[in-house]
Amino acid sequence: MTDDASLSSRQLAIGPVAAAAAAGNMTRLSPALAAGLDTGLTVNELKEVLVQLYAYAGFPRSLNALGEFMKVLDDRRKRGIDDPAGKSPGPLPPPSAMLDVGTVNQTKLTGAPVKGALFEFAPAVDQYLKSHLFGDIFTRDNLDWRSRELATVAFLSSLDGVESQLLSHIRISLNVGLTTAQLKQYASALSDRGEMQAAQRLNGALEKLQTASK
Repeated sequence: MTDDASLSSRQLAIGPVAAAAAAGNMTRLSPALAAGLDTGLTVNELKEVLVQLYAYAGFPRSLNALGEFMKVLDDRRKRGIDDPAGKSPGPLPPPSAMLDVGTVNQTKLTGAPVKGALFEFAPAVDQYLKSHLFGDIFTRDNLDWRSRELATVAFLSSLDGVESQLLSHIRISLNVGLTTAQLKQYASALSDRGEMQAAQRLNGALEKLQTASK
């Protein structure tokens, strides 16, 4: 994907799935999942998005979304649709190595080592972020980092009170090769699929970053 290329239909399909799942809206999630499968997202890619959701919106939203996905797949099987499973994640490093692996991943994603008073105040959170989120989850290679960031941006755009985290993950999205134009395209796709509030939050965050960079 070149810097000026549009996002693919598969990439755009991640947004409505992630946004509806984070909001806990099963009415919107079901057709978004079906649309994602129809664009070529595999079962394992969509499962990975819904598993990753728990790190941002909690286990209840993730479990509910996975349950809805099971219903969607069952309905499609009954209608004779055979959705490809897709790639499974490869072997992971041993648990004892995850803190180091996650620290490396986090540094690559953010562009610099992550430090701060918050992590000094609560070092356990820093360890969980590094070893689990950026280690256990971001090391799973059946979903690339751009796709994971697209999912994360949609998660956070659907949640109240997490603007600073949304801004951080927009920056990470830019660090892994996505562009502002692509993220604006992503916001438009969210709006087109009925995720207007998420689209507004994402556009607002993009405008804030652009203003700050001037």
